[in-house]
Amino acid sequence: MARGWESKSVEAQIESSNVRRSGPKNQPTPEQMQNERKRDSLLLHRTRVLRDIENCSDERYRKTLADGLSYLESQLTALGWR
Repeated sequence: MARGWESKSVEAQIESSNVRRSGPKNQPTPEQMQNERKRDSLLLHRTRVLRDIENCSDERYRKTLADGLSYLESQLTALGWR
C-alpha cells in the first residue's frame, strides 16, 4: 500500500482549495463593503435607541429617541434595508 488514507485526504483538500481559487470571485466592491459597514452601524444604533425607549420614563426624551429612531430607519431604508 503505497498511499495511506491521510495522504488521500490531504490530496483532496489541496484539490478542493485549487477549485475554490479558480472559481468565480464574489469579492464585494469597496462601495459594497462601506455600505455594509454603515448598515451594521445603523442597526446597532437602532438597537440601542429601541432599548433606551423601552427604559425611558421621560416623555420629552422618549420623543427625542423616537425622532432619532425615525431618522435611523430612513437611513436604513435608503441603504435597502427591509
